[in-house]
Amino acid sequence: MAIIVQKYGGSSLADAERIKHVARRIGACRERGDDIVVVVSAMGDTTDELIDLAHRMSGSPDPREMDILLSTGELVSCTLVTMALRALGHDAISLSGAQAGIRTDGSHSRARIVELDTQRVRGELEQGRIVIIAGFQGVTGEMDVTTLGRGGSDTTAVALAAAVQAERCEIYTDVEGIYTADPRLVPQARRLDEVGYEEMLELASYGAKMHPRAIELGAAYDVPILVASSFVEGPGTLIHKGANMEARNRVRGVAADRNVAKITLAGVPDRPGIAAALFEPLAQEGISVDTIVQNASLERTTDLTFTVARTDLKRAVEVVEPLSRSIGSQGIVTAERLAKVSVVGTGMQNAPGYAASMFKALYEAGINIEMITTSEIRITCLIDEEQVPNAVQALHAAFRLEEEE
Repeated sequence: MAIIVQKYGGSSLADAERIKHVARRIGACRERGDDIVVVVSAMGDTTDELIDLAHRMSGSPDPREMDILLSTGELVSCTLVTMALRALGHDAISLSGAQAGIRTDGSHSRARIVELDTQRVRGELEQGRIVIIAGFQGVTGEMDVTTLGRGGSDTTAVALAAAVQAERCEIYTDVEGIYTADPRLVPQARRLDEVGYEEMLELASYGAKMHPRAIELGAAYDVPILVASSFVEGPGTLIHKGANMEARNRVRGVAADRNVAKITLAGVPDRPGIAAALFEPLAQEGISVDTIVQNASLERTTDLTFTVARTDLKRAVEVVEPLSRSIGSQGIVTAERLAKVSVVGTGMQNAPGYAASMFKALYEAGINIEMITTSEIRITCLIDEEQVPNAVQALHAAFRLEEEE
C-alpha cells in the first residue's frame, strides 16, 4: 500500500462546497487503497484578511504573535476538511504542524524546517486514518509557533512526503499544471507534461506558481511532485529528476515576478570589504539579495545596485541606510515599480543565440531592460512592472513555446 501526500491550496478550499468537493476527492483516493496524508492551506483569502486585521491592531505587529495568528487559518481548514471526510464515512484526524512533528528554527514568518518527527503521522496511518495536517506552520524547540512564509504549505507537503517516504507528492491548485507561461497573460501557453527539478526551481524562483523551497526539497530527496487542478480531472505536470533533458526547444518556459524592488547606493568608496559590510547585515536579517550590479570605478567611487523582494524593501532600507552613512556613500535610491521576466531551459548556456533572441524580442516590443542576470539555465531581465504582459507575450512568441516539443 503506497503513501500519497496531497496538498490543497486556498482557492481549492475557499468555501464549504469546495471543501466538500476536496473531501470527496480525498475519499476516492483512499478507497483505491492508498494511505493518504493531506496538507491544507488557509481558506481563500484568509491569510490576507488576518494580516489586515493585525495591522488594524498595531502598525508593527510582534512577529511571534503574528505567527500564532496566521497559523489559525490552516487550522480552520484542516478541521473542516476532517469533518467533511467524517461526514462521508471516512476515518480522518486533523493535526496542527506541532502535532505532526514539524520542528523549525525560530525565524518568525520565514522559519525553516529543521526536523520532522513522523511517529504520530505514521501511527495514525497504521490505524487506517486519513491524516489532515495544517500546512505553513511548525513549532520551535521552545514550543513557539512559527510560519514558513508565503507558499509554505507546498514546503510542508514535500517535506512530509520525503519523511514518510511517500510514492509522490500531489499539489492541487486552481491551474491544471505548470505552463510555458502564465495562461492569464498568454492564452496560447501550453501545459508541460513534465519538467525537471532544476528547470522548475528556476521557474518557481522567478514567478511560476510553485514554492522554490518545495522544489529544493523534492530534488534533494527525489520526491516526484505532481501539480494538477483540484477543479477538473487531468494529467497535470510531473516534476521529477531528468525530465526531458534533450528537448528540441531548450527554452521550457517564461516566468515573471512582480515582487521586486531595487536599491542603489551612489558614490560607494571602491575599497575592499565594502560588499561584505553591506550584504552580511542583510543576510543576518533574513533578507535575500538577488541581482547585483556594480559599475566600473570612477575616481575610486562606484554605484552599487541590487534587488530584493518588494515585501522586504522597508526592512532592507532600514538596514542599508545607516550602513550607507558609515561607509561614506553619497546616499541610496529605491525603486518599486519593477519586475523580472525570465526564460528558463536546460542547456541554454551551452547553445548560442538565446540571450540575443531574448533581448531582440524585448527590444521589438519596446521594452527597456534595466538589469540582466543569468544562470546555467536562466536569463532574467529587470523591466518596468507595467510591461510584464507585453514582455511575457513577446518572449513566448519569440521562442515558439506554443508548439509541441
